[in-house]
Amino acid sequence: MQVAILSGKGGAGKTLLAVNLINLMNGSVFLDCDVEEPNGVFYFSDHFVQEPIYNLVPKVNDDLCIHCHQCLDACQYNALIDFLGNVKVLPNLCHSCGACHLVCPSKAISERDELIGWINHAQVDQHHIYGGQLKIGKETGVKIIESLLEKVDSSVDSVIDCPPGNGCSVMESIGQADLCVLVAEPTVFGLNNLKMVYELTKVFNKKSAIVINKVDHNAQVIEDFASEYQIPIIGKIPFNKELALANSNLEMVSQSKFRSLFEEILHEIRKQVKL
Repeated sequence: MQVAILSGKGGAGKTLLAVNLINLMNGSVFLDCDVEEPNGVFYFSDHFVQEPIYNLVPKVNDDLCIHCHQCLDACQYNALIDFLGNVKVLPNLCHSCGACHLVCPSKAISERDELIGWINHAQVDQHHIYGGQLKIGKETGVKIIESLLEKVDSSVDSVIDCPPGNGCSVMESIGQADLCVLVAEPTVFGLNNLKMVYELTKVFNKKSAIVINKVDHNAQVIEDFASEYQIPIIGKIPFNKELALANSNLEMVSQSKFRSLFEEILHEIRKQVKL
């Protein structure tokens, strides 16, 4: 079972849910794909084995270049430009597709490794904990997320803490998921963010379910949306000071009086995956 936890913005509670689900599983894998802010891993450990991740970036040999501009025409990301008669590479725009290398008739373009980030790994009890970390200044962490997803064993339960929003990194994160759990706050703004990620799951034809976080008196705005689109609500996490303080101190709230709440959510997730 592979479960992706999504939200339309940061701070909605997806990491809270993801780490506490893992805490209740046996022999599971946690993937923190929020590579720009990978804080989920710190609930489990602060000692990691670090694996560097590289992108292939083109390198132009000016002596071999015949200035045919076939590489510029082939690049869909404008990562190659003609600057004063020489082809120059803009590495932050490069998606490492290799098209420029393939089309160059004079073999003037080779490829070099460029560090874009790391994967941090720790084994805690029976769990494997992985977190992607994007190098400061780099534009995209999709390659890191691809490398993270390669760590998944289909025979083992895994939980993916996705990046917030609905960009390319989120799309990559949910590709193999059996179920997308959408975490939403019970406000009009929260509804807008929920609609955004729900539309993404529909594009990828993924099953989805909703967990409402920070519920105090009224979650009607989310409940009405869920009813209209027939999305199951599988849990409601209360707006509770004790829970919030414990979570901010990196404590597993599923080991406290809130355990039954997260056990029920996990039970509902397993039911939805089997449907």
